[in-house]
Amino acid sequence: MEKKVLGRTGLEVTQLSFGAMELRFGPDGERKVADEAAERLLNAVLDAGINFIDTAPDYGLSEERIGRFISSRRGEYHLATKCGCDPADKGGKGGHVWSRDQLLKNIAGSLQRLRTDHVDILQLHNPRGDDVPMDELVDTLKEIQAQGLTRFISISHTLPWLNDLIPMGVFDTYQIPYSCLEPQHHDVISRAAEAGAGVIIRGGIGRGGPEAAVTRRVKTELWQKAKLDELCREMPPPELILRYTLKHPGCHTTIVGTCNVEHLKANVAAAEKGPLPDDLYNEVTRRVAKAME
Repeated sequence: MEKKVLGRTGLEVTQLSFGAMELRFGPDGERKVADEAAERLLNAVLDAGINFIDTAPDYGLSEERIGRFISSRRGEYHLATKCGCDPADKGGKGGHVWSRDQLLKNIAGSLQRLRTDHVDILQLHNPRGDDVPMDELVDTLKEIQAQGLTRFISISHTLPWLNDLIPMGVFDTYQIPYSCLEPQHHDVISRAAEAGAGVIIRGGIGRGGPEAAVTRRVKTELWQKAKLDELCREMPPPELILRYTLKHPGCHTTIVGTCNVEHLKANVAAAEKGPLPDDLYNEVTRRVAKAME
């Protein structure tokens, strides 16, 4: 699988990475994923050659399962988690808390659950509001980095906040939503990459299963209005969407979540085909732009 350098981090990451949010629910959750299935899937991810995994304290059992089932293979993958999270299932009040104490609490808990002594990337998890003490949060991230608990500091965010965050020049990577049906961040992804930061795409396919990108995560009406079924040729919609995402030169890796090994295999196969050909990419872009007018 093709790898790219994740900006100034220097990390070589597979263009397809794994988003572990789908592993958040256990047998008593509303969407059940048994431990055995989670173990099988996580090992299949690594066996497929994927070397970047993204998780968060907010994602239920996700961190714990990564620690239980693949911490013995820690040398095979780069690991990203998030902070600012105050999940109710871990004794919090739900939502997010933006303070030094919360970030320190998050990294301590994450490392314990992940069964590792460091993460590669620690990301602020979408801090919003005029009262977010960004300077204090950045200082705390740097403190955590100085302690060797994370190699790089990062943020997961969206427009319009990214317009102010990128010029700060303090974040090593940015996690940004993007797909052919959610193209609003196309230009800001380019600006982040041009500034030397690594770019991690989320939402670049939906949730990994057949038709999932069309029927659940992204806008079905936009897909239909743009008549993208006509362009799929013999590929399923998630493949078209994933390979479109991979076409963006600023996409260093795109995280795709699934709890199904067969869907994982389909995603890997699609990624191995590489980005869409220029003519198909341009036609998808044209149709979506027209449909969004």
